[in-house]
Amino acid sequence: MQNENANQPNGKPDNSNTTETLEAEIREAVAHGSHIQETVHRLTLQAMNAQHIDLESLQRIITAVMQGAHDGAVQQLQQATNQAQAAKSQITEAITGLDSALAGFAEASKLAIEEAAGQAKKFSDKELTRTRSDLESLENLFLDTLHNTATAAQGLIADVLHDLSRHAKNNGTVVGSQLKETLAIFAQQIASVGHSQLEAGASLAQKTSDFVGKIANGVLSGVKDQSKTDKH
Repeated sequence: MQNENANQPNGKPDNSNTTETLEAEIREAVAHGSHIQETVHRLTLQAMNAQHIDLESLQRIITAVMQGAHDGAVQQLQQATNQAQAAKSQITEAITGLDSALAGFAEASKLAIEEAAGQAKKFSDKELTRTRSDLESLENLFLDTLHNTATAAQGLIADVLHDLSRHAKNNGTVVGSQLKETLAIFAQQIASVGHSQLEAGASLAQKTSDFVGKIANGVLSGVKDQSKTDKH
């Protein structure tokens, strides 16, 4: 029997399968589950850890989570007319969980840089610059996808998503707050001289993925609890 991941680098699963599975798991969690915020946070980080992460794959993951959360809330509303408050709560928790997972990714990037700096080493300037550019777009990617999902939705779900979108734009996001710290570290590293380059085998993407996995598995607490204190 052939390994289905044989053609994938690092044995990682096909991206489209990963995001389809993610969307289905988020939909199920929102429609029927409890601890939605923690579940979405964990599932999103696990999806990031399963892929080679760049801006395009982050877009796919964010879209899958948003769509799953939307569909799960719609499903819950269809089950009973008195589920409006529950559906509102579920989708709010799901978006909060996504926000904190994206912050976890930004934090993982920072931890990877700090680990290298602690060893008096740095990643290649090319990779640092490319990753910084991706991170600079991350909060807007989240906000734009949230707005687009709200625009495509209907009824109560549309109202809830528009409220969440306005709140995020006016009051900031957990990922936006974390990105300020992370991008400051990137600027320091890009400007630093006298550091030896890390071996080619240890890329920033690989190291970030390692830290994402640790945050997803609870080995590192990360920023996942921060959103609980930032609720409106």
